[in-house]
Amino acid sequence: MAATRKTAKARRSTRAADLAEPASRGHVLVVEDEHDLQDLLRYNLEREGFRVTVAGRGEEALQLAATEAPDLVLLDLMLPGIDGLEVCRTLRNDGSTSTMPIVMLTAKGEEADIVTGLELGADDYITKPFSPRVLVARLKAVMRRRGETPSRSEDASIRVGELVVDPQRHEVRVSGEPISLTLTEFRIVQTLARRRGRVFTRNQIVEAVQGDRVAVTDRSVDVHVVSLRRKLGSAGRYIQTVRGVGYRLEET
Repeated sequence: MAATRKTAKARRSTRAADLAEPASRGHVLVVEDEHDLQDLLRYNLEREGFRVTVAGRGEEALQLAATEAPDLVLLDLMLPGIDGLEVCRTLRNDGSTSTMPIVMLTAKGEEADIVTGLELGADDYITKPFSPRVLVARLKAVMRRRGETPSRSEDASIRVGELVVDPQRHEVRVSGEPISLTLTEFRIVQTLARRRGRVFTRNQIVEAVQGDRVAVTDRSVDVHVVSLRRKLGSAGRYIQTVRGVGYRLEET
């Protein structure tokens, strides 16, 4: 009899768990002034389990970012009042919001704005028109990368697929085989691998690899990347060109 009561109780608990609302994937602040697009974004994000707050102006976005502390800001660049680039700059310069993930929404032709936004510290960008499924996947990827807490030091080896970057040995291996790289090539692949999935502009790569013995310009970055891909062989495909912007490294 007691066993029967326990079984019934377990079944009720299971049914209650099945009916419970799924845990939120996170809180997204959508900054967009077009109402139709606001509704589209809210619908698709909430359907995926995100909690959504919407702002239609840059000033409102800054206030909500400070008070609501969202897990990610999806930021349109063309806004009334304070534009998206200024919102991005302000968020990055404020200690309370400086690490908040930011993904830009932009029209296809705004390559200069994309580059500027990334150099201001945006984590990624999505062009209009966009696929809702791709948008959700990109936001999840950014939040996942930002949520990673490295348990090892900056000198620890970095593995991406068959590629291993070992800062201590100053060595790169592909499928266990060491690859001979120049100092500049090593620094480029190390920079990209440390923040895999993140888009780096050419200027950001220059700043990351520049040193006393290294002379590299934004124009020469492309040349170094071509050489790097060739030397990495099958792993060269991990270095992806982001047209008009720069590069990212991601397992394909």
